[in-house]
Amino acid sequence: MPLAIYVLGLMIFSMTTSEFMVAGIMPSLAAEFGVSIAAIGYLVSGYAAGMIVGGPLLTIGLLRLPRKTAFLTLSFVFLAGQILGALAPNYELMMAARIITGIASSACFGVAIEIALTLVRPEASGRAASIVLGGLMVATAIGLPVAMLFDQYFGWRSSFWAVAILVLLSGIMALRLIPSSPSVGSVSIRGELAAFKNRHLWAAFATSMLIIGATFAAFSYFSPILTDVAGFDAKIVPLLLGIYGAATVVGNLITGRLADRFMMPILTIGLTVLASALILFGLFAGNPVIAIAAVIVIGLAGVPMNPAMVTRVSRTSNSGSLVSTVHVSVVNFGIVVGSTIGGLAIDHGLGLSSPLWVGAILGILGLLSLLPYLVKEREPKAGIQKSGQTCA
Repeated sequence: MPLAIYVLGLMIFSMTTSEFMVAGIMPSLAAEFGVSIAAIGYLVSGYAAGMIVGGPLLTIGLLRLPRKTAFLTLSFVFLAGQILGALAPNYELMMAARIITGIASSACFGVAIEIALTLVRPEASGRAASIVLGGLMVATAIGLPVAMLFDQYFGWRSSFWAVAILVLLSGIMALRLIPSSPSVGSVSIRGELAAFKNRHLWAAFATSMLIIGATFAAFSYFSPILTDVAGFDAKIVPLLLGIYGAATVVGNLITGRLADRFMMPILTIGLTVLASALILFGLFAGNPVIAIAAVIVIGLAGVPMNPAMVTRVSRTSNSGSLVSTVHVSVVNFGIVVGSTIGGLAIDHGLGLSSPLWVGAILGILGLLSLLPYLVKEREPKAGIQKSGQTCA
């Protein structure tokens, strides 16, 4: 793998740490701006909204730029938004900072994946994507806990400045290590949009949304489930979440190496394991041993399906930045869908374990979305066997 791909992964790590860390430093931000915890939760929603809506629009605006130039431009926009957040004197400016960084992050994800896929042979695209998206997993395992430590010992603004420094360093390394890309001034926006007429692309998007929705329906409520249902001490929960993050990193390393050759088996087996773990967790959430085992399995099987998801999208349509950015938006929509439905289930009195069942249902729907394509894959093999028998 070219070193530039690891630099792309470092940038994604920095941006994803910024996305996640607000959830870990909510009390400090609420005290700073004199607002409720719920209001700080809207900062997370603002970031997600920027990724879902603004990212694709910004990507369209940058389509005619060379990919390296587009990546560096987006990194600079993100850096500006991150610095605004570090300096924000009030809640309103912090919200603006979160929306700016969300928009830039989504577009940067798409361009980073596109650049990575141009730096390797097609048969290595899954592994390249796993390294870039590995930044997301490492942010869960390392970035979020470190940001929380910065908040505890140096204040919440230090967390924002630390991410800003990481983004700056990543940008400098990207400037030196990413090969210059030719101008793409002849790119047709209409041609890029034509890719979305492919119904198989939307089927791939739907599966990705259901995978992430199933995972985050559970992950979003791990803390209250582990403390109030499984009976763990609140001080142990960060460690358990760190174990979950480590499991995602391990799972990503495995699927990244296998995604190019076994894309569909990874999605099929991964969804089966994910849904089974969520059902088992839902049935025995009060058992600490099963709870820990389920958390680890969900970490291994859920988000690490990303390389296979990216491989499927690129094979179904193309590896252009607009398709990749919309895929990122779909994934973030899955996060919103899973966490929202899980929250509604709790609010309607179905219990703290109900998000696990929401996740299981979404996982089963994800499996069902694959069935037509599994049948198509088997049909040619059956035809070949039949032909061979006839010749014999």
